[in-house]
Amino acid sequence: MNSLDYLIVGIYAVVLITIATYVSLSKKGEKKTAEEYFLAGRSLPWWAIGTSLIAANIAADQIIGMNGDAYAMGIAIATYEWTAAVALIVVGKFLLPVYLKQKVFTMPQLLSQRYDKNVSTLLAALMLIMYVMVILPTILWLGAKAVNNLTGLDLIFSMILLGGLSLAYSLYGGLKAVAFTDVIQVSLLIFAGLFVSYVGLNALSDGNGVIEGFAVLQSNFPEKFDVILPYVDKETDPVAYGNYVKLPGVWVLIGGMWIAHFYYWGTNQYITQRALGGKSLDEAQKGLMFAGFLKIFMPVVVVLPGLIAVALEGNAIESLGGDRSKAYPSMLSLLPNGILGLTFAALVAAIVSSLASLTNSLSTIFTMDVYKNYTKVKDTELVNVGRFAGTSGLILSIIVAPIFLGSLDSAFQYVQEYMGLFSPVILFVFLSAIFFKKSSSKSVLVGSLVALVVGVIMKLYVAQTDESLIEPFMHQMAISFGVAFLVSFALSDKSDNAKVFKLTYKDFETSKLFNYGSIIILLILSGIYGYYW
Repeated sequence: MNSLDYLIVGIYAVVLITIATYVSLSKKGEKKTAEEYFLAGRSLPWWAIGTSLIAANIAADQIIGMNGDAYAMGIAIATYEWTAAVALIVVGKFLLPVYLKQKVFTMPQLLSQRYDKNVSTLLAALMLIMYVMVILPTILWLGAKAVNNLTGLDLIFSMILLGGLSLAYSLYGGLKAVAFTDVIQVSLLIFAGLFVSYVGLNALSDGNGVIEGFAVLQSNFPEKFDVILPYVDKETDPVAYGNYVKLPGVWVLIGGMWIAHFYYWGTNQYITQRALGGKSLDEAQKGLMFAGFLKIFMPVVVVLPGLIAVALEGNAIESLGGDRSKAYPSMLSLLPNGILGLTFAALVAAIVSSLASLTNSLSTIFTMDVYKNYTKVKDTELVNVGRFAGTSGLILSIIVAPIFLGSLDSAFQYVQEYMGLFSPVILFVFLSAIFFKKSSSKSVLVGSLVALVVGVIMKLYVAQTDESLIEPFMHQMAISFGVAFLVSFALSDKSDNAKVFKLTYKDFETSKLFNYGSIIILLILSGIYGYYW
């Protein structure tokens, strides 16, 4: 990078902070209420919801991590993106109507309506631990590695800069600042991703265009285009078996991945918070459908550059010094100055938008589900508590990031596997609250704790015995999820819980636009899997 690139990144940062400050301004003499700060006053349109969902989701662990895994594993890693589009449709159809009907600020708040404070506090604690110890550190660490690769800045200093930028534009304005600036962030991200892929494919075809370049890539590396990884024996091919463990063949379509998806898109505060801030249910559902369409095409940004790197850098991980996370940064070396700065700004945009989203959601959960439950405080004072909680969580994540992630070869898989301890439990509790009328506070608490213990035991057992049957973490998630329901069912009330939600078929009706859009998404995905299977 040269002075022009740094100038472009600097302009991007100034413009971002300026726009965020402008959209966040309150009327003279007025203070932000909790609803305005945490849910943007429930005023978000569908396009802001959809783009903000993608911006919150696509961070360093996606751009750097998934491209790195694409370099090592091939197109199969794109399953995370494509199947997410289906999950968004299901969430919009069956879960979102319940959340908006109950008018909740946070996901744990829904559980306090259905069960009691013990259940909601447990889930709030699990979410806070996962945000601070798993997701935030991963985004910070991979983002810092990308900054280090391109600029040479120290990793710790890079994390501080990224965290500081995210706070600079989100701390004052809350969700509204995050959601509306996310439109800019996603536009920049998609443009940069498309340009990187264009330059890479054009290089593969010796200047004869992207179509020929893609044909060359498929022809020379057909093994990288298996959308479903075949099972291989551990002894025969340990590398291929290692990839299979992370993406266990057809089980990615019929097994534990759906638990991860429905947890992430349907019960995860920093994702659902955008939909909770929608103008209406219909507007929020259209936002989720729009995000589903974007998800279909996101592999061009988070997978294709990693595949191109196979051809340009060599098909052995040693070509990147044994570090797959260098696959995407290696592609940026093809870009001319100026465009390189713009692409780097897009990478920073993806990182800081996700950091801002996470810190805002972390502050929302701590403030509304922990602090407010145990203290008496004015509504306007909750905003300051949230700002303090978000800043503190970000600082703690910077401290733990190098400790947890310094020696890992795939930080993206780190997120998936350790979220896999919590996601089955969290999803189980929410599905029980909505659809299992006989569940009680006791049954879901015991079921959750047993499932957590079972998940930890399986992870330790596999680590000690190298047991292949349950080695894939997706299988472990499915087992934990099933155990939670069995235990809860055995301990459930004989009669319906008095606090059960009053839901009717009418609550789950969706517009023709949502229905037709969902069908189109399913048809596109069927075509992709039919072609690459």
